[in-house]
Amino acid sequence: MDAPQEGHVDAESCNEVDDDKSNSDCQSMPAYMNSVLRRQFLQEMVKSLPESVQKRIIVLKNMQLDQLQIEAKFFEEVYNLEKKYQLSYQPLLDKRREIITGKLEPAEEKPKWKEPEALPIEGDASDAFRESLKSIKAMPQDVAGIPDFWLTVFRNTGMLSEMVQTHDEPAIRHLTDITIKYDDEHSYTLAFHFDKNEFFSNTVLTKQYFLKSTVDLEDPFAFEGPEIYKCKGCVINWEKKMNLTVKTIRKKQKHKERGAVRTIVKQVPTDSFFNFFNPPEVSEDKEDIDDESQQILATDFEIGHFLRARIIPKAVLYFTGDIVDDEDDEDEEEFENEDDEYDDDENEGQTKSSKKQSPNDCPNQ
Repeated sequence: MDAPQEGHVDAESCNEVDDDKSNSDCQSMPAYMNSVLRRQFLQEMVKSLPESVQKRIIVLKNMQLDQLQIEAKFFEEVYNLEKKYQLSYQPLLDKRREIITGKLEPAEEKPKWKEPEALPIEGDASDAFRESLKSIKAMPQDVAGIPDFWLTVFRNTGMLSEMVQTHDEPAIRHLTDITIKYDDEHSYTLAFHFDKNEFFSNTVLTKQYFLKSTVDLEDPFAFEGPEIYKCKGCVINWEKKMNLTVKTIRKKQKHKERGAVRTIVKQVPTDSFFNFFNPPEVSEDKEDIDDESQQILATDFEIGHFLRARIIPKAVLYFTGDIVDDEDDEDEEEFENEDDEYDDDENEGQTKSSKKQSPNDCPNQ
């Protein structure tokens, strides 16, 4: 084959690089440092720029701050739209409650969507499915409403299932609806409606979340939209000896001198879904909040947003499995794919790995 003409580069050789250059130190690349080092590096980089360039960057950051102020107004309008359209959704959500509780028997309808083809169930999963579905199949045909609707939604949603303890289930079976009300003070209230039950006298348990959508002047560039900054629960009027948030323990004590033994009975807090309605008190100064409370509140805020944005509007899809928590499945597929890629590299003798890189990996290794 004739050699390529001078000045002409064969298309297949355009990706060739000098090995010495490709093995440069990862530490010089900000994208492959940890976040703290990356921030420090970039800040020092900016300080090292010519003064004229630094002045232009100041102007750009001032413009960014002006843009964030406009974005805050955008999110304020979004909140008002959510508040407006919630009123339009409500008749449908009210009808949903009536059907679930058996107060309304809807006229039969044909699906308005195309049902996806069911995948075959094989092996051990098939046996486990049959065992788990025995009680469902034994349900009488004339049963009213949709039994255990909300309990099923909770149990089939990872975030909520972690909250629900076994001893909570009898109480949650009495849950008939979860509603949302947008308040005038830039907050929203989740209301959990219950049938009369033996656990508490409340018919409604509430949790209010307060939002802020303003740019914090102390840390303006951290603004990413509305955030929950505090929440308020409610008092549960427990029936005698039915409080699910405490457990009774008995401990024997022996008198040091007389040797007499006595049994001390006391109640101590225990895990329960109903702790959700008793969040930690929030101090105005974030530095006064201990780490445990901060973690509880962070999870609490996440759950409040999840209930508002996903569960309340789409509960039936979580009940039917049209929406499932698939993060674990994605992780497994990712690891399986990476294993396959390693196998391919070994078998074919390739020198370049296609393994997905972590931020701390050198891209040229």
